[in-house]
Amino acid sequence: MRNLRYIFIFLLISGCSQLEKAEDLISGLSEKEKYQRDQDISDELFSLWESRIQKALNDSIEVEMPYTEAGNLKPKSFHIYSYQAYLKPGEILNTNFKTDSSSTLIFTEIYRRNNQTKKFEQVLKPKPDGSISYEVEENGLYKVIFQPEIEAHTPFTIQLAILPAYQFPVSGGENADIGSYWGDIRDGGSRDHEGIDIFADRGTPVIATTSGRIGFSGEKGLGGKQVWLRDSKRSQSLYYAHLDSIVPNLNSVKTGDTLGFVGNTGNAKTTPPHLHFGIYRRNTGAIDPLGFVYKTETLESAIPKENEIARQLRVNSNKANLRNKAAASNSKIMKTARNGELLFVQGKTADWYHVRDSLDRSMYVHESLVRPSI
Repeated sequence: MRNLRYIFIFLLISGCSQLEKAEDLISGLSEKEKYQRDQDISDELFSLWESRIQKALNDSIEVEMPYTEAGNLKPKSFHIYSYQAYLKPGEILNTNFKTDSSSTLIFTEIYRRNNQTKKFEQVLKPKPDGSISYEVEENGLYKVIFQPEIEAHTPFTIQLAILPAYQFPVSGGENADIGSYWGDIRDGGSRDHEGIDIFADRGTPVIATTSGRIGFSGEKGLGGKQVWLRDSKRSQSLYYAHLDSIVPNLNSVKTGDTLGFVGNTGNAKTTPPHLHFGIYRRNTGAIDPLGFVYKTETLESAIPKENEIARQLRVNSNKANLRNKAAASNSKIMKTARNGELLFVQGKTADWYHVRDSLDRSMYVHESLVRPSI
């Protein structure tokens, strides 16, 4: 009888869970609305919390990848974190907002600026997860926004990085081996380069950057000995040209398989051996392949310790420049703060504090220009 009772309880709970999911689908509740319902948050408090997204969209903080930041979340502080960077097709944006509490919700969403309206438009709806991977499909200025739940009370670290969607197409090759880029002038200006050239010793293996089927392999035209690899996942074809030789009987290949060997066949006979690598889409033609294969750095930046991060700071300089990037050069001065001005800490990256001023503007200030506020 006891076992039957446990089974009944399990089925009841399971049934309630399935019913709730079905209700969510019917009602069309967003992830944030589900959060409000599940935590029984008042409309007033929820509206105040949700309005912080507009503040984040107006912020102009810029970062260079890889990027790390650490800080402390406090209940009802309504922290919002917004970072923007220019991204290219083929790049995968990896985000990681880690906290000491596995139950803390971090809502992540991504926007892209419309070049005509100059406004940011949502390309990834809010997800209650700080760790996501987003593959870029269009060039543009992107903004990733992290919004902690209202009662979040925990130390945190933010990590942002960019990875290429494909493996590098020449075995043992590095970024420095790329000697010619998309758009470079060809034939005295009569045409532009529709790809990148990767220089290597003759006979260096050329590899499949992704799994797929071979559409064509052989010798013809300007490309000489060439291979066309179809990436059905992204509806595009990868073009390998000027090969010295091709692996026979190619059909289906996996990432890392050898397709052929670096050479200078076709119209490259007067140049050093290299691979011409291009990407073509059916409706748009050639696209810049650099973002798909360009190797990026790993996250190695030191993360500040929790006790190094004050909650509030005072400017200790008669003239403290607050910037839109955590860098003294290649950054824009957002404002000049005066001695004694109070700043509210968002987090810390290396020797820069991420702060907001009394007008709730997000900026960076160097640690040498501030002191903890007692």
